[in-house]
Amino acid sequence: MSRRIVVTGTDTGIGKTVFSAGLAHLLGANYWKPIQAGLEAETDTQLVARLGGLSSDRVMPELYRLRTPSSPHHSAELDEKRIDVDSLHLPDTGERPLVIEGAGGLMVPLTRGALLIEVFERWQLPVVLCARTALGTINHSLLSVEALRKRHISILGVAFIGERNPETESAICDIGRVRWLGRLPWLSPLTPETLHAVFKDAFVRNDFLNL
Repeated sequence: MSRRIVVTGTDTGIGKTVFSAGLAHLLGANYWKPIQAGLEAETDTQLVARLGGLSSDRVMPELYRLRTPSSPHHSAELDEKRIDVDSLHLPDTGERPLVIEGAGGLMVPLTRGALLIEVFERWQLPVVLCARTALGTINHSLLSVEALRKRHISILGVAFIGERNPETESAICDIGRVRWLGRLPWLSPLTPETLHAVFKDAFVRNDFLNL
């Protein structure tokens, strides 16, 4: 079975979509975001395809496309829809790895009675936790690690995003007993070329494929 990896974050807007694009390119993987909330601008799937240089056959269609950029449960309610959590089945991508991007943080509600982390618990796939390097990230990261461990979800490690902050990064990894996978700095300009070049230097392919 191909290697399937979930990319989640300690919060929304921390850069996990850009990270997912770099990871999909590094691994030669397919990409899938099951739930997209917000359709007015470039969607996460479109951004990953563009930045990752992914052909159309490597991009899996979303199961839910919701108009409003909000919590999935609220966005679905505004669209007069309901997310069927039981419909979130893993797609078959053959031998190619699959990068799956979650929506927001782990405790994001999909309905009034179901959280995203509960879907990850059912899937039992290894998780990469994306975390900021800015102030406040230690608390958010350790709470996320604790939530994953409580549900016996395997943590591949933490991928940091932002300016270098070695004390904060080491505190999270030491206290949380998780692996430091690397750090993706903010890129300007953010292009496929700059992302691929920095990602190749910042992360090790085998850390994700466990070869």
